[in-house]
Amino acid sequence: MLLLRFILLLALLSAANFGAAFPQDGMKKGCSLFKYHFLEPHEMKAMQKMKDHFGNMPQSDRRCSTRPFHRKWSSAELSVPDRMMLVKAELDLITDMVGLLDDPSFTETHQRPLAFLSQAQEDLRVCMATETPSHQPSKKLRHWLQKLQIAKKTETTGCPEASAILHVFQVLSDLRCAALREQCT
Repeated sequence: MLLLRFILLLALLSAANFGAAFPQDGMKKGCSLFKYHFLEPHEMKAMQKMKDHFGNMPQSDRRCSTRPFHRKWSSAELSVPDRMMLVKAELDLITDMVGLLDDPSFTETHQRPLAFLSQAQEDLRVCMATETPSHQPSKKLRHWLQKLQIAKKTETTGCPEASAILHVFQVLSDLRCAALREQCT
């Protein structure tokens, strides 16, 4: 009987220590980008379908003089906080542009990708708020962010629209890279 009480006491103490080691509030508020490390095949197919459908739509003025997604460096070269800022800017642009598309034939094709990208955008915001709330971008990233802002202000709507859709897989690759805590390739 004494042995049974001792085992119960030991089990209770172990459970209490285990619970203290993993606080529930920390788990709810933590960063959850790991799910973007490996994207589901159906999400990738939906993105490809959206990209293909966009490519077949009648073209308005999609020419860009600034090429907003062109960079001489990859996201793997950035620190983790910089990667998160990069992906946030890319996701902000792409969700805005996909949301603006008003072609009725495109509505069905872009709903799933838009929902996925919006969820990634929200998850990234939570991570940035908890892990890097006051991070200042590196010189390399700051220059690219300025270039992106200039493109959004000076280009016709067709340019950032086309750039965002046509570079969706680059954005997904950057998201995958941001999900990793170590260096990515």
